[in-house]
Amino acid sequence: MLTDASRGLSGEEVAERVAAGRTNTVSTKTSRTTGEIIRANVFTRINAIYGVLFVLILSTGYFIDGLFGGLIIVNSAVGIIQELRAKRTLERLAIVGQAKPTVRRDGQSVEIAPEDVVLGDLVELGPGDKIVVDGPTLTAEALEVDESLLTGESDPVVKQPGDKVLSGSFVVAGSGTYRADIIGDESYAAKLAAEASKFTLVKSELRQGIDKILKFITYLLVPAGALTIYNQLAGDQAWPDALRGMVAALVPMVPEGLVLMTSVALAVGVIRLGKRQCLVQELPAIEGLARVDVVCADKTGTLTENAMRLSEVREITPGHPVDTVLAALAAADPRPNASLQAIAEAHGTDPGWRVSTTMPFSSARKWSGASFGADGDWVLGAADVLLPEGEHRAEAEKIGSRGLRVLLLGRAARAVDAAEGPGDIEPVALVVLEQKVRPDAKDTLDFFAHQDVAVKVISGDNAVSVGAVAGTLDLPGADKPVDARKLPDDAEKLADTVEERAVFGRVTPLQKRAMVGALQSKGHTVAMTGDGVNDVLALKDADIGVAMGAGSPATRAVAQIVLLDDKFATLPHVVAEGRRVIGNIERVSNLFLTKTVYSVLLALMVGIAQVPFPFLPRHITITAWFTIGLPAFVLSLAPNNERARTGFVGRVMRMAVPAGLVIATATFVSYLLVYKGSGQSEVDKIQAGTTALITLIAIALWVLGIVARPYKWWKILLIGGMVVLTLALFLIPFTQKFFALDPSVSAYTLSAFTCAGVGIVLVEAAWWIGRHLVKRSEA
Repeated sequence: MLTDASRGLSGEEVAERVAAGRTNTVSTKTSRTTGEIIRANVFTRINAIYGVLFVLILSTGYFIDGLFGGLIIVNSAVGIIQELRAKRTLERLAIVGQAKPTVRRDGQSVEIAPEDVVLGDLVELGPGDKIVVDGPTLTAEALEVDESLLTGESDPVVKQPGDKVLSGSFVVAGSGTYRADIIGDESYAAKLAAEASKFTLVKSELRQGIDKILKFITYLLVPAGALTIYNQLAGDQAWPDALRGMVAALVPMVPEGLVLMTSVALAVGVIRLGKRQCLVQELPAIEGLARVDVVCADKTGTLTENAMRLSEVREITPGHPVDTVLAALAAADPRPNASLQAIAEAHGTDPGWRVSTTMPFSSARKWSGASFGADGDWVLGAADVLLPEGEHRAEAEKIGSRGLRVLLLGRAARAVDAAEGPGDIEPVALVVLEQKVRPDAKDTLDFFAHQDVAVKVISGDNAVSVGAVAGTLDLPGADKPVDARKLPDDAEKLADTVEERAVFGRVTPLQKRAMVGALQSKGHTVAMTGDGVNDVLALKDADIGVAMGAGSPATRAVAQIVLLDDKFATLPHVVAEGRRVIGNIERVSNLFLTKTVYSVLLALMVGIAQVPFPFLPRHITITAWFTIGLPAFVLSLAPNNERARTGFVGRVMRMAVPAGLVIATATFVSYLLVYKGSGQSEVDKIQAGTTALITLIAIALWVLGIVARPYKWWKILLIGGMVVLTLALFLIPFTQKFFALDPSVSAYTLSAFTCAGVGIVLVEAAWWIGRHLVKRSEA
């Protein structure tokens, strides 16, 4: 049996239910286990291919040609280490940022983790609370629940005692309690999550693009690989030489670093953001951040601090106990908002008036109130909503133009919860509240302006007041605030207005949602920041929802990113990190895919010409080290502030295909120029391979130089270092012998550099043409 509803469960009952396993534990996992991470990074398709080729090389006895086998260890180790670090970061931050329900046990209200709720717990509800389990409502004081995340219906649902509430919904207004009857995997939200897990992740152009590229490469690998195997094994070469040639041709065809670098870049992004107390709840959000060109910010809690201070009370109609009424209103609300909290601090003594009914504040109404029987019916809300046009409203507008929040205290003609409304409002006093602008807000807005990211301030406050605050921060367009009540209903006209203007006041939750959609209809990628329940619908629909850690549990639940330190100034770092990750992945993709293209084409050329493959596996290894591997790792972690654009696949292939074609052709030509036929000696074979390798590496280093543009000192140092290390390989006697290189024939070396020079000119021309085509397509 359950205990009395007013006290909740006893400690003994809670312990009994925990022991019986009747807790809100959900089997849906937020991340992979350590074992799953290790298996996923070790047992990959690429590692399997490399493993087979490594065994083949070992069977020839030329162990030095098995250097590429180290990539199996490196790829697995780097992937495991970075994913484990990201996992620890996410789990630590998720615990900090999770919604914590308030339960009543032994008559005391305590906050607990969602998984600690047990069957029969009495759960308290207030504005902004996320409902974590299912059950019947026991008490309700003007309780309104938003179930839009479950049903798609945006209108709040009024709940009466006995009505069922579902996990995944949240409280818009009012307060109440409910009993946890359905918990764990049986709750509504858990079943939805289990169903959702059967489908793919959030849309990611980057991931889809890489999958498309890998699919295309797979189609190329089949004929190229088959021809290579036939050509190497069907000729008159010795079996070990044929196997080494086959492996040397096949190894570079696999873009082994592309998936790894993508995973590492995303994981490092998560870790870096985690250090700034930024919780990334969905990995594709990092990609979305890189594409953001409009940030919609709420004023309160974003540009200004949440806390307010009562500045003054201006009486309109004398003869009313204004201070006593304000104290009674503050005491009547069990979960006061920031405005009532400021009033309570200034008028802290509860007069003890008997409350007959209350109407909690909601963003749609813009007012709250309470009925006190013989002491009257009182409302407190937006002056420009409750007051008609006239002297008092003009005075409120004038005060608000200084950036202050102005509320009207009025006496209603009827009870505040009357079906026909509170009736005529007698204006009694103007309540003026001060809002403190965040000290870092201006620097944040300046950053976005410098990065060509438009900022739209969308607030439920008075438009003039919002414009005044934005004006102190030098936001362009702050001098032309828009009252959302005058926004056009036509979708196209709304989109034009929202795109043109920067400051909006008196915006309802549904309008916030519509404004986000309007910007998206214009092709913008929109990030929405917010902290209150009135922001939930817009956060959910925005491309990237950013919630403040101290905001309501509902906003944290729907946002892809949570700023746990509540600092709006963290957002530029978040956007910059997204740009760094995506921009650098595109950079290194050019390197890896160029290698795959030239490897496939070179294998096809060699196979059609029926000549031995020019390289040994060790040659492919050193080429990968100095033209791709080491530079790609550095470039993938480098700063990058360029905003990401759509068309990832097209841009990468416009670079990789022509560059790969040029490298393959130039390398093959330089090889044929010095190839002496099937009867050539071992020395001739090494010299021909060396000539081809010089051509390949020279052009590949130039491609690296193109990818690294625009140049900075560290990029020049990186490219110069790769050039010096490559020269050392060809010039130092030990490395010449170790890697089977012989550049001693000057005529061969000259032909190699000549072919490389022609190739470099063609690659440069292809890059300029591709760049021009991209600019023209984006114009």
